[in-house]
Amino acid sequence: MIHAGLVLEGGGMRGLYTAGVLDFFLEKDLIFDYVIGVSAGASNAVSYISRQKGRNKIITTAFINDWRYMSIKNLVKNGSLFGMDFIFDEIPQKRVPFDYDTFFNSPITFKVGVTDCKTGKPLYFDKSEMDKNFTALRASISLPFVSPIVHYRGYHLLDGGITDPIPIRQAITDGYQKNMVVLTRNQGYQKKPVSTPLRLLLEKKYRDYPNLIAAMLNRYQIYNKTLLYIEQLEQKGQIAVIRPSKKLNVNRFEKNADKLNHLYELGYLDAAEAYDQIKTVIERQFSAVY
Repeated sequence: MIHAGLVLEGGGMRGLYTAGVLDFFLEKDLIFDYVIGVSAGASNAVSYISRQKGRNKIITTAFINDWRYMSIKNLVKNGSLFGMDFIFDEIPQKRVPFDYDTFFNSPITFKVGVTDCKTGKPLYFDKSEMDKNFTALRASISLPFVSPIVHYRGYHLLDGGITDPIPIRQAITDGYQKNMVVLTRNQGYQKKPVSTPLRLLLEKKYRDYPNLIAAMLNRYQIYNKTLLYIEQLEQKGQIAVIRPSKKLNVNRFEKNADKLNHLYELGYLDAAEAYDQIKTVIERQFSAVY
């Protein structure tokens, strides 16, 4: 096991890129002893920790056209674009079995980032704080507008990517100076400010959560500043970064199976290309394998 952090960005269906990266890591037995992720990044992480190579790809490509997985019908019927019960109950227990024992018994420290709607600040739940329903993970992938607010441990929670889209600073705060960061946007990408119509919709829908509104309006600045920080750390050789080598033609709610398969393959190939860089940056940590 490598004493270094693995930091995973979200991105909805762009998370298939991360799935490809993590499957390469599993193939090479690159197991980091600390993993932190938000949204789709955190969702991909659980199969990495349970050592189930290929599971994330199978789930997404097999069920992408099943209305119970993601559909407007779900949104109208249950208030969520994603079928949370189908994803977190039906699939892991009956369709593509999840290895709960390996996950919960793993020595890997795993943190899921979420957004506290009341404070507009990020929160992080450790694996030890998670229930078998993975409620914290459900909260982390609950996107604004298309998912209901999740109530857990007294908190009102939404997508972790709102307040800490790439949780590198939290990894460092937790004591991990050496980190492997997996992004789901290509080099040079910058997030844009919220449009006026969307801002008005935000203010109407989340009027009871003014701090959440402020966080969402400020999200683009947080994201772009985090990218700059990551580039600075990368230039200093303190972190290794894997990002899409090509501009992605895949959106957050992509349903084209061919595009998703190509995205997975790109993640796998980019990870293979970065293998030597990873070993170089974390060389001293590799010597600490135990």
